[in-house]
Amino acid sequence: MKSPLLELSGAVAADRPDEEVAAHYGEPAQEQRALEAGTAFVDRSNRGVVRVSGPDRLRWLHSLFSQHLEKLPPNEPTQALLLSPNGHVEHHLHLVDDGAAVWAHVEPGTAPGLVEFLDRMRFMLRVEVADLSDEYAVVTGGPEIPGALEFPDVAGPSRIIERSALAGMPERARPAGIWAYEAFRIAAHRPRLGLDTDHRTIPHEAGWIEDAVHLDKGCYRGQETVARVHNLGRPPRRLVMLHLDGSVDRLPAHGDPVELNGRVIGFVGSAARHYELGPIALAMVKRTAPVDAELLAGGVAAAQEIVVSPDTGANAEIKLRRQPTRRA
Repeated sequence: MKSPLLELSGAVAADRPDEEVAAHYGEPAQEQRALEAGTAFVDRSNRGVVRVSGPDRLRWLHSLFSQHLEKLPPNEPTQALLLSPNGHVEHHLHLVDDGAAVWAHVEPGTAPGLVEFLDRMRFMLRVEVADLSDEYAVVTGGPEIPGALEFPDVAGPSRIIERSALAGMPERARPAGIWAYEAFRIAAHRPRLGLDTDHRTIPHEAGWIEDAVHLDKGCYRGQETVARVHNLGRPPRRLVMLHLDGSVDRLPAHGDPVELNGRVIGFVGSAARHYELGPIALAMVKRTAPVDAELLAGGVAAAQEIVVSPDTGANAEIKLRRQPTRRA
């Protein structure tokens, strides 16, 4: 659903999968500074919004997802993954229970598939699942919005608001494009499903073990892979952040190869120009690639910053070098 904020003066539409919102409004660097200062918000209304209601909702979701949800306290945000039977990541959710229903926001275009899967799994349980993406929208940053559900995020809290209120948001704060949010997200080492991952990605590779997986909960779909890697093995790949050569006037594109000594060892996920760090990107590379090796990302020279340690798994202590998420 195309955002009404694309009609604002200076708005430039983003590329897929964010083509329904603005990349920027004419001043990308200034928009980043305003977002960091808390005086701007980002329109992320292309994200899907799903609600699960009913008295059995937490117990049911606990049995399906990677996170411990059975006793999730009201208004405590968390993250969860839906895995394939083989442990590959199919959905990444930011969710919160408001005491009556679980609300989740998910990547653009993924809500219908998620709802379809959940509907098939309801059986006789007292739960109802709804895709409310046409009625609700996600925004990040800006001033507090009374009554809105909040999720900590890398550029100020993200909130679920009524979609009808979106057009009035520029009266509350300066609009900043998705480029501003993406710059902070990449700098904070936070991957996006479908951009920084592919159909083979398992949780350990992307660093989601820390935020979206509970390692001591009971059985759920794909749990065998998580347990096997954590206790016995190593993931085949790892997420890295790349500091790109600032003298090059372009960013590598999503899917561009990452090379080491002429050999392809991975792919570029997302890239952005950070107003302080310069050009940066996230990439998925082979675990065995030396952490100090200089790489080529889409032909652009790049130095690595570790996100997921090559030693992750096999009961290794996982320490992800991430910036904290921000609350209001």
